[in-house]
Amino acid sequence: MNRLHTISLSAAALALALASCSTKQYQVASVERTRILIDSRYDNSTDPEVQKANAALLVHKKQVDAEMNPVQGYAATDLWVKRPESPLSNLLADILVWSSAKFDEQPDFAIYNVGGIRAALSKGAVTRGNILDVAPFENKICFLTLSGNDVLELFAQIAMRHGEGLSHSLRLTATADGKLVSATVNGKPVDPNAKYRVATLDYLAQGNDHMEAFRKKTDVVSPTGEENNVRFLIEQYFKAANDKGEAVSRNVEGRMTIVEK
Repeated sequence: MNRLHTISLSAAALALALASCSTKQYQVASVERTRILIDSRYDNSTDPEVQKANAALLVHKKQVDAEMNPVQGYAATDLWVKRPESPLSNLLADILVWSSAKFDEQPDFAIYNVGGIRAALSKGAVTRGNILDVAPFENKICFLTLSGNDVLELFAQIAMRHGEGLSHSLRLTATADGKLVSATVNGKPVDPNAKYRVATLDYLAQGNDHMEAFRKKTDVVSPTGEENNVRFLIEQYFKAANDKGEAVSRNVEGRMTIVEK
């Protein structure tokens, strides 16, 4: 018998075996179950290595709690984030303007990206850990200048995203399909030939988060120290309000409005 014939017979035998297996019907013969009571008996036999690891974690937890639990101030209401406008996104943009004085800056407006706001703040005490949840990134405050035409381009990009964090001086209107309808700064239409000073995050100043107009910036002031991280600026704002006996709040006031076409 030649080799090719042998292979053919082997393949046929394998196919027959597989076919016979596929036709077998399996049925459940029986089902058994039992219950295991989990009680303190298991606590008495904890693995020494697990106990050692838990003790180490407890030390670190105490250190983290000591750093994160101090109260920085108080929120008068729940502060949440949502497009096109929300209390928390309004607040964070306003905090950028408020922080500008320490840099001898007087921005015409501020922009804070909604995508960078990672948590809400509940009414009541606001801890350092709560603020870290809101602003977990290493973003720092940044100042730059845009021409009026570039500002209109920026606002059109914000309209396409149906809103970002806008400071109190801004009023933008856009259609539901993302077209900019109108824009004012401090109650006045944007002058294409004017220059506008803007406070924002260094991340956005690079043109990220679909705000490419920022790439046309001039006269940039971009502090690099850790103390200029936006979360520390937020802490300082809450502390300053608390020192005056005030709780922090913001309203939705029409900074970004979506209208029908």
